[in-house]
Amino acid sequence: MKRFRNILCVVELGGICEPVLERAVTLAENNQARLTVVDVAPHLAANIIMPKGGHTTAELQAEVVNTQRQQLETLVEPYTNRVKLETKVLVGTPFLEIIREILRNGRDLVIKLPERQNWQERLFGSDDMHLLRKCPCPVWLIQPRARNTYRRILAAVDVDNAYPQKELETRRALNHQVIELASSLALAESAELHIVHAWDAPGESAMRHSAFTKTSDESVDDWVEQVKQQHSDSMDAFMNEAADIVGQDALDYLEQQRHLMRGQPRDEIPALAKRIDADLIVMGTVARTGVLGFIMGNTAETILNRIDCSVLALKPPGFTSPVTLDE
Repeated sequence: MKRFRNILCVVELGGICEPVLERAVTLAENNQARLTVVDVAPHLAANIIMPKGGHTTAELQAEVVNTQRQQLETLVEPYTNRVKLETKVLVGTPFLEIIREILRNGRDLVIKLPERQNWQERLFGSDDMHLLRKCPCPVWLIQPRARNTYRRILAAVDVDNAYPQKELETRRALNHQVIELASSLALAESAELHIVHAWDAPGESAMRHSAFTKTSDESVDDWVEQVKQQHSDSMDAFMNEAADIVGQDALDYLEQQRHLMRGQPRDEIPALAKRIDADLIVMGTVARTGVLGFIMGNTAETILNRIDCSVLALKPPGFTSPVTLDE
């Protein structure tokens, strides 16, 4: 079963911190993991105008960091009797400094509350979206209203075989990570485990309504049923693989529920999450083959913008962040 060893919890002083701190501390307890709680202070440019006879820019920066460090230590003090933790104040652009902290110290999970995005952030990219695209380790976004104990966990997988071989291998490995982590969490939380794959029959409308060739409705219906059966067979094969990864006894104990949904993932996954009142979606985000760094697909971003529950987003094996320590 998946265990986290080095957790990074990101808070924003002055905001709601209790849900993410409680989840991070509980994870650290259950995994006997190292826990570091950080906040990110803004970088003060050296050329900003300062009052005469007052602080220098460097002195003011140091004062800001020291104040936030004291506030951070006060915030985590109630949890120090449960786990050993450390605090840090990073300085700079939040997503960059969080990723550099991960790279420097080998963190294997970052956990934080999601941002409230305005229209500019949706257009140009919030810190959360930058993290989801570029962070080398899993990113867990905790909804402020999240239950302390999860009841239903939804694992979103893609078992479609219609990809080039290299990408198919990446997606298969990502599916394995998703089911391993979702199962581990469901066992730890005594939660229901739901597994979803969305499929469609591309070209069906063209076959039914083409002005050039006419395929009978009966033939199209048979073809759609064949496509559905292919996806069902792929789901069965994946669950056999899952039994090898997680253990058949664990899957039997969880009484996992499978959902083979017809439609686009960006529509069907949020709809299912809402219908079953999911507390957490565990999903992969897929890199484009051959591209340095990470580009999250439109499907994943659309899903993340449509759900109200917490989400745990995983990277493909071998992913390398485009963020470096040299910048």
